[in-house]
Amino acid sequence: MITNIATSSAKTLIEVKNLSFKRGARVIYDNVSLNIRRGQITAIMGPSGTGKTTLLRLIGGQLTPDSGQVLLDGHDLSKMSRHDLFAARARMGMLFQSGALFTDMTVYENVAFPIRAHTQLPENLIAELVALKLESVGLRGTEQLMPAELSGGMNRRVALARAIALDPDLIMYDEPFAGQDPIVMGVLTRLIRSLREALDLTTIIVSHDVDETMSIADYIYIVAEGKIQGEGSPEALRTHPSAFVQQFLNGHAEGPVDFQFSQQAYLSQEVDS
Repeated sequence: MITNIATSSAKTLIEVKNLSFKRGARVIYDNVSLNIRRGQITAIMGPSGTGKTTLLRLIGGQLTPDSGQVLLDGHDLSKMSRHDLFAARARMGMLFQSGALFTDMTVYENVAFPIRAHTQLPENLIAELVALKLESVGLRGTEQLMPAELSGGMNRRVALARAIALDPDLIMYDEPFAGQDPIVMGVLTRLIRSLREALDLTTIIVSHDVDETMSIADYIYIVAEGKIQGEGSPEALRTHPSAFVQQFLNGHAEGPVDFQFSQQAYLSQEVDS
């Protein structure tokens, strides 16, 4: 039994245990638990505004849970010292929804930034690493371009090169397919898959793009209303009994998720007036 527990723990990189988090009076997560397994692509899906990006910030240690734990290799991020948290973040790469490149830096300087922040490597080695990372996303030769000179898809790929600059254990993608044309979406999907395989990356994708995400995810959590509404492999979720899960995956207008935000509040207002 002890061997099984140890093996299970070794397969889990991130463990979220009984997490609750509020913004003011609004409950974002209510006693949520989930595991991010090593080497897998795990997707966090759900309607817009349900706190998916907030979960990435909790995993990255940018936010602290009101209760519960976020564990990295069994260590509670909220209890780490500033030094330890900085070291833990060096093990994480993040592709932000907007790309979030530094607009006054060249492509080279953007990709080199995390290497300089976390290492003391000489410039010739930094240059080699930057070239390797840009090569991996198909953008070798763009080093001296500015972000304003890049297309939207190129911007996203440079941001991906920056996210993998330190060969992280974990990479998190925040809506990687948002606002991209079908060709760029296909390129990004292939890159996410190939980088996971080449670098053995543990991967978290936050998205509400059903088709693209389900085509590459190993395991999916569907979240809404502060809870996990369903979880499982893409195949298992397609036949999941939850009406909410089926409404989300199939894009049905009718179902547990109401188009009206608060019809009762509007009716009450009319009565009061």
